[in-house]
Amino acid sequence: MTAVEVIRARRLELVPLEVGHAEEMAAVLDDPALHAFIGGAPESLEELRARYVRWEAGAPEPGTSWCNWAIRVRDGGRLVGTVQATVTGDGAEVAWVVGTAWQGRGYASEAARALVGWLRDRVRTVVAHVHPEHAASAAVARAAGLVPTGEIHDGEVRWEAVTAG
Repeated sequence: MTAVEVIRARRLELVPLEVGHAEEMAAVLDDPALHAFIGGAPESLEELRARYVRWEAGAPEPGTSWCNWAIRVRDGGRLVGTVQATVTGDGAEVAWVVGTAWQGRGYASEAARALVGWLRDRVRTVVAHVHPEHAASAAVARAAGLVPTGEIHDGEVRWEAVTAG
């Protein structure tokens, strides 16, 4: 089991995600545009709370850790998004989302770099899946040190970094 801890970056803190963050995060994530490449729609506060309860309970599969953080801007303490890693064996699959109002400020790249940095001593491989038309997310993956493999999985490009883990 991988223990989630606070990860500090230059302008951000990645804080372990908890049910208490749901109300603020529901407002941050309440934009259909965030689902343009991944499908679905913004979750209601109740749906988000239920998701966070499941995440706090942990992965039901033995040997899998769900690691979830809220992205907090150090100056002002506002939550602006989330990052996550599903850790299985010596690998992790990562994902990120930053609310529309806070995009274009480098927060996703800074948070993803901090997350991949934290994972470096814990796993051997870090993977992300990015829609081939989602240039902003591809830029975040690149900034975090991942490279596209050319492999397509469920319509998304597999990006990967081999770490020291």
